Amino acid sequence: MLPIVTIPAPSLRERSREIDRRFVLLPETQRFIAALIPAMYHYDGIGLAAPQAGNNIRVCVIGKYALHRDERPGDDNQETTDETDLVLVNPSYRRLSKKTTADTEGCLSVPGYYGTVKRHKDILVTALTQQGETIEFEAHNFFARVIQHEVDHLDGILFIDRAKDIYEVEHPTKAERGLTWEVMKKNRQPV
Repeated sequence: MLPIVTIPAPSLRERSREIDRRFVLLPETQRFIAALIPAMYHYDGIGLAAPQAGNNIRVCVIGKYALHRDERPGDDNQETTDETDLVLVNPSYRRLSKKTTADTEGCLSVPGYYGTVKRHKDILVTALTQQGETIEFEAHNFFARVIQHEVDHLDGILFIDRAKDIYEVEHPTKAERGLTWEVMKKNRQPV
């Protein structure tokens, strides 16, 4: 199982490098991408970015739960029709409206801490697939939030940098990793 990198690891603050189609299709890259999905589920995540697993390349995975959470009967959203997890290579997005929502976020790389983060409600995402093909799609609500959170990871930004009202909860790995309130505060950076 891939280990999860946590603060204060410097690699979490580095902008990940873009990769081309040739690199995406390399067997070792494909194995790494394939390992991200079970790691995300093993650690109870809804998304996971490559830097969180120790590889600073612009790749992230989004769990199928995030794609389906906002689905309503009768919705015709293309992003909610796929029953598989989503792999995004070199993802970028632009907002589709000025609407934002604030909601609670946490992170596998900052275990035991949560805070309120404001994100764009509707975005247009452009990326490559795991097969190196270009895709573009709209993401809304929770799905859009998860993508923005993972793209932040690829830019070296953590949710604690954007969060208001951060609070602490008990977490099994927090103490063993020495993630005290002081460590978390010292690792916040203005965005």
